[in-house]
Amino acid sequence: MGSAVSAPIVGIRDEVAALKRERTVEIAAELFYERGYGNTTLDAIAERMNVTKPFIYAHFTSKAELLAEICSRGIASALDALEGVLTSFSGTPRQRLQEVGRRFVASVLQSQRYIAIFAREEKNLAPGDFRRISEMRRTFDHKLVRLLDEGVASGDFDIADTRMTALAIGGMVSWAYVWYRASGRLTLEQTSDALTQLILKVAGASEPAPAAAPPRRGPGRRAKSR
Repeated sequence: MGSAVSAPIVGIRDEVAALKRERTVEIAAELFYERGYGNTTLDAIAERMNVTKPFIYAHFTSKAELLAEICSRGIASALDALEGVLTSFSGTPRQRLQEVGRRFVASVLQSQRYIAIFAREEKNLAPGDFRRISEMRRTFDHKLVRLLDEGVASGDFDIADTRMTALAIGGMVSWAYVWYRASGRLTLEQTSDALTQLILKVAGASEPAPAAAPPRRGPGRRAKSR
């Protein structure tokens, strides 16, 4: 009986702890973005959260660990988007690259602040954290290259150098964190669609075959007049 009753309690505690951790990351990202990593203290983060510093230490051992968590989120989101298509989305290489484009762009735009912080503060990452994030980026590139190679082999893509093309696609989309504004001319969905079309052009994607027209019916027999 005791274990059956305690299981939901443990689950609730884990959920509460995850929410507290997420709130800490959110506020730290706000301050790192506004003031810079070097000008932000744990005391400042705690003050904005209206908590004491031990609250933060319950979830993160240091400011450096917080930075590593924030800096890893952009590439982690992009990698999840790519792997989600590769593992569960069926279709031609062109169709899968199109879906990768939509999900990849959306992940970048939704992680805009995290990516901006990484671009500015990667020099402050601990060496081990920098290597871990760099390995995630290489994994993304390698998996995208394999998709492009598959498309070249099938005739879906016209690419001379798939490695360079993968880097160009990654750079083009990742740079959107600099210029995209949620209140701007294009919505997130419109921006995603537009950049996805550019990705297909960079890959030299062939146009999808037009749908076959339905067979034409011959002239029907006229009814006899009475």
